[in-house]
Amino acid sequence: MVHCFEIGGRKLVYDPASGGLHAVDDLAFEVLSSLARGGEVPGCDPPVEVAEVLAEIKELELKGSLFLADYGRQLYSPPAFAPKALCLMVAQECNLRCAYCFAGQGAYGGGGLMAENTAFKAVDYLMEASGAVRDVEVDFFGGEPLLNFPVVAAVVEYGMQAAQTRGKNISFTITTNALLLDKRASDFLLAKGVNVVLSIDGRKHVHDRFRRLPSGRGSYDLAFVNAKRHFTSWAGNPRSSYCYIRGTYTRLNLDFAEDFSHLVDEGLTAVSLEPVVAAPEEPYAVREADLAAAATEYERLAQRYLDYRRRERPVRFFHFELDPAGGPCLTKRVTGCGAGFCYLAVAADGRLYPCHQFVGDEAFCLGDLNGVRSEHIVDAFLQAHVYNKPCRACWARFYCGGGCHAAAYAANGTIFEPSPVACGLMRRRLECALYVLAARKTD
Repeated sequence: MVHCFEIGGRKLVYDPASGGLHAVDDLAFEVLSSLARGGEVPGCDPPVEVAEVLAEIKELELKGSLFLADYGRQLYSPPAFAPKALCLMVAQECNLRCAYCFAGQGAYGGGGLMAENTAFKAVDYLMEASGAVRDVEVDFFGGEPLLNFPVVAAVVEYGMQAAQTRGKNISFTITTNALLLDKRASDFLLAKGVNVVLSIDGRKHVHDRFRRLPSGRGSYDLAFVNAKRHFTSWAGNPRSSYCYIRGTYTRLNLDFAEDFSHLVDEGLTAVSLEPVVAAPEEPYAVREADLAAAATEYERLAQRYLDYRRRERPVRFFHFELDPAGGPCLTKRVTGCGAGFCYLAVAADGRLYPCHQFVGDEAFCLGDLNGVRSEHIVDAFLQAHVYNKPCRACWARFYCGGGCHAAAYAANGTIFEPSPVACGLMRRRLECALYVLAARKTD
């Protein structure tokens, strides 16, 4: 299987099994497109030109970068249960009332703040459950995790000491709406090398449409000041940690390239924009009828991205940072995030779930910090890889890893049937990422 597509006047051919990406001329594109469909080689006058193309294709096949067989199914076997990353729900409450929130506006059905001893027990669980894995991670999430900043700070200190004792490397990430990201909190996160994801949706009217205070007032003005101060401090001093602006787009702002430009022009130059996770009947959910508009917008975003870089603006867009020939190991390529077996969420009360988006849904409760008791749920997530889904015939399978389990469940009631909307968005985003990669190599 190869995938042939055209963006920005470039004809590109991508081989998913090898990661090979090829920029080709019109004739080669016609020949490869026909071969990819299982058709005959098109005729041409003079025929010698087709013969030359076929010879080049054969050479690339011999080099293993075109029409490579997918041996992943034979090589892959589900790994053992060994969590190496925990998402700590340190605050199952929030100081915003975001209308599109998948977690009951951040409350996850209640739960309050995680106690320090529960958080420490979670770190101990991670150190033990990760076994021989050397690199482990703790993510602070909510709700709004900075509502429980003392516990966040205590866990960072405790986790660093625990990792040192165990001979492991530990990293920390916090996702915050920035309302409580004052200088004290910001300075601590920077000093400790904590990765920070800042939730800003883009332009003020886009952000304020959904991300509102309990009073009903929009939160942009308050959040943006803190987010920009932290990002500027982070960017001004080379660090091993990362900092990203993470926006959510809905069907009400399918011109999200404008949100990307707004953030970059404001100096927030590392951006991720994600489609909202929502049940299809929600008025803001992206629908199949929106896919054509979203596809056009991703291409516009790719052109904006390249324009910035050509003007030597150091912008980053999370989903355009690809390494087709290298990158993750086979397990990550076919399972995606690893939810349910190498990534778990810990609720404020210590109960375990496959990821933060399932917290509070008792059908997905795995157990608690004393141990996993619902092995059948773990097994379901271990089996929810690309070779057990319709994804096995999709050219994009090794980048999405089968897609978001929560998005699939929200759309279809099963983690084994990806959302067709999420799939359509993912495929177009990947095409644009591959186009950006090809353009940057030739610019």
